[in-house]
Parts: sequence; C-alpha cells; structure tokens
Amino acid sequence: MTEGDEAPVETPALRRKVFGRRSGHKLRARQADILDTGLTRLAVPLPPPGEILDPRGLFPRAVADVWFEIGFGGGEHLAAQAEAHPDIGIIGAEPFVNGMASLLRHVEERRLDNVRVLADDARLLLAALPEASLSRAFLLFPDPWPKSRHHKRRFVQQETLDLLARALKPGGEFRVASDIMGYIEWTLAQVGLHHGFEWLAEGPADWRARTEDWPPTRYEAKAIAAGRKPAYLRFRRVGG
Repeated sequence: MTEGDEAPVETPALRRKVFGRRSGHKLRARQADILDTGLTRLAVPLPPPGEILDPRGLFPRAVADVWFEIGFGGGEHLAAQAEAHPDIGIIGAEPFVNGMASLLRHVEERRLDNVRVLADDARLLLAALPEASLSRAFLLFPDPWPKSRHHKRRFVQQETLDLLARALKPGGEFRVASDIMGYIEWTLAQVGLHHGFEWLAEGPADWRARTEDWPPTRYEAKAIAAGRKPAYLRFRRVGG
C-alpha cells in the first residue's frame, strides 16, 4: 500500500464457505470457451488478507456507483441491471460454474463492459471492500438450506450482515427475494436483530411484488409456475 492509500478496515478472518456442487451438467465447447475467456477478462482479483480493493478501479471507465449481486444464478437479473444502468459497475459472485458461464454469455452477447465477477465466496469480496463502497446489494432466491442443522450455511447471518453494513453506503439497499417462507422469516429475524438495516415495507404490497427496477430471474419463474409466491424484501442501510 502506497502513501495516501486508504488504510484497510480490520475485519475478522474469514474461512471460505462454499457449500453444494460447484458444477452441474458438462459445459458445451462454446460455453467452456466463453467461461475461460470471460473469467480471464472479468474476474475480480482478491487482494491479500488485510488489504482493500477499490471496486471502482475494476471497470474500464468511471462508474457512478457499484452494486453487488451475491449468488447470481443464471445471471438474468445481473445482466438486465447492467444493461439498464450502464453508468453502474456491477460485481457478481457465483461459485457455480454453469451459472458463471450463463452470465458471461449474457455479458458477451449484450456487450456489457460494466460487469465484473468472482467465482468464489461472496463474503471474501465483502471483507476486502472499503467502507461505504457499495450502493446496492442483491441476494435473490438463495439456497434456503431448509434442514435445521444446515441453517448455519444460509448466507444471511449476523456475521454477513456486519460485512454488508460496512460495505454499503448509508441509504444503500440490500434486496432479498425467496419463494421459501422459512427463509423469508429467517431473513426478517436476522435483519431485525441487526442495528444497520431497516425494512422498507409499510404494507403487504411492499413485499408481495417486485419494484419496476427489479428484473425477474429464472428461479422466480420456476417458483411461480410451481405455485409458490415469492417475497421481495428491501432493506435500507441506516446509520454510519
């Protein structure tokens, strides 16, 4: 770190947590090529532990703000947001190989230059970001880990909320969607215990439907087709 750089923020040492499969069906040759080429160009280089990463410096041109999607699945939402907001730099973390290949296909086909990716545990990037460096974060249809003994694997935990609260600007948003009511209840309980967020809902209509600036995902479509009703939660970062 050179003179004048921001001092790193002290955070607890994090152990990489990636549960479940890292890959599904075998990639076709074209998908594998997109994956290899895309990761070479767009992968976020994590700094050594204790050092910080300037997210704005990851993009080839100046961006007005930086957003972060945690576990972007097939990448439909992230790509749609990047296309709709070319002035925003969007980072996505997804350890699942097939999901990463899907997003990178969207990036190539739409010629998006405001997307960067991490094929690893999203918490590692959150811990490396400067304070108040994100204005929005998304967690859409995450694995609910329904068995009680697996609840510790859920992404929404007090430790993770601490990381998010540090990285989000005051007034920034954390958006969560799920079609599993047990996960929604868990999220509301965990966020309710945390001092850094407030739930932006005044009535049922505020969580029963997506806002206009919230593109759908394939997981949402599957849930609705199966008769499940997703919930859409928006939390604001409060305090400083």
